[in-house]
Amino acid sequence: MVNTGAHSYHARFCFLLVLVSLSVEQVDGVWPLPQQLDQSAERYSLSPQLFSFTYGKDSAAQTGCSVLDAAFKRYFSIIFPDFTKGTENVLRYMWSEPQPFVVSVSVKTRGCDGYPDEDSDESYNLSVLEGQAVLRSVSVWGALRGLETFSQLVHQDDYGSYFINKTEIVDFPRFAFRGLLLDTSRHYLPLHAILKTLDAMAYSKINVFHWHIVDDPSFPYQSRTFPDLSNKGAFHPFTHVYTQSDVMRVIEHARMRGIRVVPEFDSPGHTQSWGKGQPGLLTPCYKGSVPSGSFGPVDPTVDTTYKFMESLLKEVKFVFPDSYVHLGGDEVSFTCWQSNPNVRAFMEKMGFGKDFTKLESFYLENIMNMTATLNKTSIVWQDVFDYHERIPQDTVLEIWRGKNYKTELSRITNAGYRVLLSAPWYINHISTGQDWRNSYAVQPQNFSGTDEQKKLVIGGEIAMWGEYVDATNLTPRLWPRACAAAERLWSNEEKTMNADLAFPRLNLFRCELLRRGIQAEPLFVGHCKHEYDGL
Repeated sequence: MVNTGAHSYHARFCFLLVLVSLSVEQVDGVWPLPQQLDQSAERYSLSPQLFSFTYGKDSAAQTGCSVLDAAFKRYFSIIFPDFTKGTENVLRYMWSEPQPFVVSVSVKTRGCDGYPDEDSDESYNLSVLEGQAVLRSVSVWGALRGLETFSQLVHQDDYGSYFINKTEIVDFPRFAFRGLLLDTSRHYLPLHAILKTLDAMAYSKINVFHWHIVDDPSFPYQSRTFPDLSNKGAFHPFTHVYTQSDVMRVIEHARMRGIRVVPEFDSPGHTQSWGKGQPGLLTPCYKGSVPSGSFGPVDPTVDTTYKFMESLLKEVKFVFPDSYVHLGGDEVSFTCWQSNPNVRAFMEKMGFGKDFTKLESFYLENIMNMTATLNKTSIVWQDVFDYHERIPQDTVLEIWRGKNYKTELSRITNAGYRVLLSAPWYINHISTGQDWRNSYAVQPQNFSGTDEQKKLVIGGEIAMWGEYVDATNLTPRLWPRACAAAERLWSNEEKTMNADLAFPRLNLFRCELLRRGIQAEPLFVGHCKHEYDGL
């Protein structure tokens, strides 16, 4: 019996391979696709010895701008990797005389010493002409996005010569929040793995690092206020922790790439590791009339809980400069609360009856009020809305449950709340074949609602949970699969709906990631001119 499904699958990808081989010279590898891109066949040779970045005369930022000065050095090495490695081929220009080439960067507002935020303007215009490229943006963050695009426009021919085509680009992100979650509790991720992920995020124009830093299995964040949280809650108190210096390094590495760092301290559930270093925080579970020796979620009935959380959140505000903090609020089991006589007595006193969702609401409303007092905007998982809690209007709800996310988008935006979509982008789940196509097909605003409701979708997030992920497989599991969501969140949806047309560009971009030292897994059968050699 003939397996027609397998035959058609094989035929389809043979076609794609032919498409890639025919398109290598004409396909633009710019990822994510700019809003407007016009290119001609006219191209200009580039020589690293005659290439430079400079500030435009009318630029508000000039030499001394930390973000752009560092970016100029970084992108020179990215654009001319052979020159950086000292293997410059002196014969490569025998067919063409290299000319000077200057990239002039002008920004309207300086902002070199600040941090990117929810209102950052990432738009830019880029013109590539003979002998020069002109990059204009409102902010330094837009200039960073433009420099990334420019770096992807530079190609090498078979003789090693660098060239760039005449190009005009007008570009801006579709959504302001384009996030990636890393889970550093279920497996500890060493600092170098986080920094490399931030590099790859910048290459894909992902601009928010959601740091799910602690959870049930371990508490690796080394708190200055409560050092026992990591001393007793981390996998190891010295080797598997993030010191204050480590956290500062992550935040600064991210800032220099225009990436926000939003920490998550999830409670009242997902807090087993917290209890090891903070006695009295978790609820004692009972078996009949006696404690069982196990503990449940945070105890929401005692004042000490709220004093502890207030002190911890004050530290979070001091350490993490972003205006957002993720408070979690998901998957709270009520079994332990139900077993505890003190909790039941508190429920009766408060008039909650036997509805434990009201107890969770009571706790989270107190925590969200604390963050509001600290001038922080709360992000919480959708469970908080589902339990009908009184939520401050500026709270952002994150939708993570997979099956009915369109219905949830309608419900939450109808109530006037801003939302983030992560449900279809849980890419820690893997499947056979090109599952990036599923991510690419997502339409974040395709739900039943008004135009005003759809404006409340502020972006989305790629989630890489850590049950089966550590530093050994993090990078190839993330890339290039995360790139599909990155393009969906940046680019014009109508121009990027066809995964078959995206395939050649993503294939080229994956090869570019390899050359930049990112171990991005293959999309299908094939090769890259420069295979990964970073081992």
